[in-house]
Amino acid sequence: MPAFTAPDGTELAYHVRGEGEPLLCIPGGPMRASAYLGDLGGLAAHRRLVLLDLRGTGDSQVPADPATYRVDRQVADVEALRDHLGLDRVDLLTHSAGGDLALLYAARHPQRVRTLTLVTARARALGVDFTEEHRREAAALRTAEPWFAAAYEAYERIWAGSEADADWDAIAPFFYGRWDAAARAHAAADVEQSNFEAAEVYASSGAFSPAAARAVIQTLDAPVLLLAGEWDSGPLPRVAADIAELFPKAQLTVQPGAGHFPWLDDPQGFTRTVTAFLQVGAV
Repeated sequence: MPAFTAPDGTELAYHVRGEGEPLLCIPGGPMRASAYLGDLGGLAAHRRLVLLDLRGTGDSQVPADPATYRVDRQVADVEALRDHLGLDRVDLLTHSAGGDLALLYAARHPQRVRTLTLVTARARALGVDFTEEHRREAAALRTAEPWFAAAYEAYERIWAGSEADADWDAIAPFFYGRWDAAARAHAAADVEQSNFEAAEVYASSGAFSPAAARAVIQTLDAPVLLLAGEWDSGPLPRVAADIAELFPKAQLTVQPGAGHFPWLDDPQGFTRTVTAFLQVGAV
């Protein structure tokens, strides 16, 4: 298992899939092992995916200090991986809550980012968050689904304060374009792959300084792709469009019929979009 040492001495693992130009991939969750990314819908046939297991997840070591789970403190881990790989600049892809880590990395090391691909990614690092109203707006698009009534009732209980595992399990279909066997298996692996203690620390107080991050991002020279799902609530396509406006060189693609994991909903469409962006952006 390839590994490297973070600045604080924590041993971190990464997984390599495919061949060719490396694409450094940061998982979301927050703090979910990179295994859930799979081969990103076949993207490994076009690029060498370097899938980082964040500290305390997957095959990476649990750090001595749990405070280092905070997302801004993990920027040094990404930089250590870039240095370990011997890359002057990186093509960076991230998903979901990993968006905050990738954005903080780009804000701290803008000269190291060649391209940035944000897949249904959060942007709390830039002061943009997703709300209950956004969840309700996206949920309203799925009323014809056979699972809708039970899932929406569970959503209501969660919004009212429920922390029951059964309610969280029940809303899983909202995050997938198709609630089929592949989506069910993918959702079922979440608990096993996630470090929930670390997730509580990830976006804790002090993690973000949005004004400072925006000041750098607004001058970022790297091309940026924001890939949103038509039915996703985090971010809604219109919110992703607002995030795109914060970059000087950004493009937005909304994948039809996709939820929060677009490489599962339409692998070919997802791969086609990302490879086309990387081919142009990496020139």
